[in-house]
Parts: sequence; C-alpha cells; structure tokens
Amino acid sequence: MTTPPPPAEGVRLDWLAMPAHVRRAVEQWAGSVVSSAISQRSGFSPGVAARLRLADGRRFFIKAVGPLPNAEAASLHRREGRIVAALPDNVTVPRLQWAFDEGDEGWVVLVFDEVMGDHPAQPWRLNELDRVLHGLVRLTEMLTPSPLPTSAVGAAADVVARQLCGWQRLRQQPADDLIRLDAWSRRHLDALADLEAHAPAAVIGETLLHFDVRADNLLLTRDKVWFFDWPHARIGASWLDAVAFAPSVTMQGGPPPDDVIGRFPAAQTADPQAITAAVATVAGYFTRQALQPPPPGLPTLRAFQAAQGVVAREWLAARTGWT
Repeated sequence: MTTPPPPAEGVRLDWLAMPAHVRRAVEQWAGSVVSSAISQRSGFSPGVAARLRLADGRRFFIKAVGPLPNAEAASLHRREGRIVAALPDNVTVPRLQWAFDEGDEGWVVLVFDEVMGDHPAQPWRLNELDRVLHGLVRLTEMLTPSPLPTSAVGAAADVVARQLCGWQRLRQQPADDLIRLDAWSRRHLDALADLEAHAPAAVIGETLLHFDVRADNLLLTRDKVWFFDWPHARIGASWLDAVAFAPSVTMQGGPPPDDVIGRFPAAQTADPQAITAAVATVAGYFTRQALQPPPPGLPTLRAFQAAQGVVAREWLAARTGWT
C-alpha cells in the first residue's frame, strides 16, 4: 500500500482571527460588509487565506498576515503584492485589487480577484498535468523577456548561489551534524556540492519565473490554468519552473520527474547538464531544509519538503548514475 504524500497544508487563521480594525479596513475599502469568509486550507503561509463574499454579492480572495508567529511572512506578502501589481493584465494570475500595510509591527493584507476553480487532483491525472504544463508554457512565453527588471525581483542565479545551495551548506557542517543525512547523500556529499556549484550559471535566463509552482499554487478552470502565490518570483531560465515543479508531481502520484519535464518543450531542448545541475540544487535544498526545525507557524512544512527531497535525490541519482 502506497503511503499518501504529506498534505500541502499549514495552519491557517480564520477571518475572525484578524484584528477588528483590520477587518473594518477591508470592509471600508470594499464599501460593503463581509457576509461570509471561507478559509482555504491548502498552502503554508501562517495567516488568513479566505474566499470573501460581501453583502452586496461581490467576491474576493484575501491573504493576510500579522507580525506573529512568523516575522518573514509579512515581507513575503509585501513582495507578492508588488510583483502581482506589476504583472501584465493578460497573464493568468489573479489581479490584486487592494493592499493594506501597517508596517513591521502590524498586518499586511492583499485582496485579489477570486478565481472559481479547483486544484489539480491527487494522485495527478495526466490530462491535468498536461494542461498545467501547457499553461506554464504559455506563461513563460508571456513573461519572456521578463516584464519586470532584475532590480525589482532579482535573478534566480543569485538565489541558487546564496540561498538554495543545500549541499554546499551541508558540506560545511561538522560530520557529527550530518548523522541524520541519508546514506546516499553522505556518500556523495562532496560530489553533490561540486555539481550544485555549477547551477547558478546553468539557470541564467530572461524569463520571469514563478519559482514555486506546485498543485496548491494552481487552480484549474474550464479553459484556463491560474498561477497564484508569487512572492518567490525571480528571473532565470525558462525551463527552471518545470524542473523545480517535477518532484512535487511525482510525490503526489504523478509520473517520474524526467517524464514530467519531458512534457515541457523548453526542458526538452535545454542542455542536459544544466538541468542536472538544477536538479542537484532542488535536491540539496529540500534535503537540507528537511533537517531544519520547523519555521514558526509552519509545523507541517518540513515533512512536505522531506518528501520532495526523497524524489529529488532519486531523480538526481538516476541522472548522475551515482549509486
């Protein structure tokens, strides 16, 4: 019997958990009171994520976080608000209608158009996977070259070099700290770190990437694929989103990662060595993150990362031939 993957769910707050003055600010902007707020459990941000219905019949989607329990969440919401507000109108991204920011000690609120759709089914169905990958192709076409400057969002290469370099960070730790690392990773740690070091140059490109594509960040409607949750967007190689997406698909009952990216044209034509270096980065990131304590307010995140790490390491082992 196959063990189901960890759910892509964190600990959300309900609408009524927001301070009353913040709820009033939303209603004052809308010019109508909120008659219902249905929390959305998918995703990990430790705040409010809810579908709002107003007394006048209008509907919106709200994301909101306060300074607790996770101080980083507010800055991510601010970044997402800036990015989404600057995206072209023709991309399938819910439009930002209003933002409210009380500063470092207060709440950040984002209000978007509501999209009435469904997350892809789990286990993944091939027809839905093909729809998502086709939607990702269309998205990368519209966002190449990036409509936002690198100064506004940053380069994927910089993030890969400085933040996602899990194998290189693990190599710097004392041997006693690596006891929880799996045997394959311990055996090949030096080679993995060296391979990962090639990734920053490999992922250079001119596409505005979502940089966090997963089933819980997608909605399928009758004729469109919608991409939301954009705080991690960066500029890089057009195939990188597909590569980073693939381990979650396999983890959630979809085909093997190489089959996933084989359905994405830009990955088919990319340098295989560049893709392998990017896979090393994905595997190293998830492997190291899974060994860290849970971030404040996100108690379920490490299990989700660990499960992707297992898939990514198996993928990397197959691509490198390292046993």
